[in-house]
Amino acid sequence: MLLEERNLADIAAFLSGFKSFQEKYFGGDESVYARLRQGQSPRALVISCCDSRADPGMLMGAGPGEIFVVRNVANLVPPYSESAELPGIRADIEFAVKNLNVERIIILGHSGCGGIGALMEGEGVTTSRYEFIGSWVSIAAEARQRVLREIPEASRAEQAKACEKRAVALSLANLLSFPWIRQRVETGSLALHGWYFDLDDGELLEYSAETDRFAPLVQRRTGISK
Repeated sequence: MLLEERNLADIAAFLSGFKSFQEKYFGGDESVYARLRQGQSPRALVISCCDSRADPGMLMGAGPGEIFVVRNVANLVPPYSESAELPGIRADIEFAVKNLNVERIIILGHSGCGGIGALMEGEGVTTSRYEFIGSWVSIAAEARQRVLREIPEASRAEQAKACEKRAVALSLANLLSFPWIRQRVETGSLALHGWYFDLDDGELLEYSAETDRFAPLVQRRTGISK
C-alpha cells in the first residue's frame, strides 16, 4: 500500500472514531459535555509516557473530564526550579495543582519504554541518534546509575525494566521538591502515586516508598491468557 493510501486509511479510521465519540456524547444525552462546558474539575493529574501502547485514559477507563493528562517521553518529572527558562511540564503540574486543585498525582510508567531504553544505551548513543531525547531523559540519569551499580550482571532487558521503575520513583521524589506540592502532601490535601504498567504480564504495579519496591496493584485475572 502506498503512503498516500495508508494516510487516507488512517484518517478514515480516525474520523470514524470521532464519529463514534460524537454519537456517544453529542447524539442524544449531552449531559457530560453540558457539564464540562462550564469548566473542568478532574480529581487526578496523570503524568504518563507518550508511548502509544500506554494511553492513560484507555488503561484507566477514564471518560471526558475525569483525568488531567500530561504526557512526555518516559513519563519524567524534573526537579523544581524557580529559574526554569522553559518551564514545560512544571507549568502543566502547576496548573493542575494550583488551578484545578487535583487531589492526587499519578506517575504512570510502563515496560518497554523507548525513552528509558535510550537512557540505558548511554550518552554516546543518544547524542549521535537524537537531538533532544538524550538531554531530556538525563533527568533520570540517577536511576540509570543506581541500576548499573546494583545489578551490573543483569541482562540489558532486566536493567531497562529496573530503570523504568526507578525512574518512576525518582519522579515521585522530584515532585516533592516542588514546595507547593510538598505542602499539600504534608497537609493531606494531595496524594502521590507511582504506578507501572507491565505490558508483558498485563498487570499494574504500585510503588511503595516504605519498602522501595513495586507490588501488584491489579493482577492479571485468572483465565486471561497471554
